Amino acid sequence: MAEDLKAEIKRLSAQATALKMDLHDLAEDLPTGWERILEVAGKAHAAYAQLAAAKSRQAAG
Repeated sequence: MAEDLKAEIKRLSAQATALKMDLHDLAEDLPTGWERILEVAGKAHAAYAQLAAAKSRQAAG
């Protein structure tokens, strides 16, 4: 189970990092694409929330 959680954290971390870069790229291209700010930010927020929850489960043991 610990290995499954470790793999999940690795996967979630990669997803969160990719979404962070998407948000960064979007910000660099502003004002082009401003309509996507909430969509991309929401996805990044959700990814980091999932990652934080998985890390909390790992810390809990």
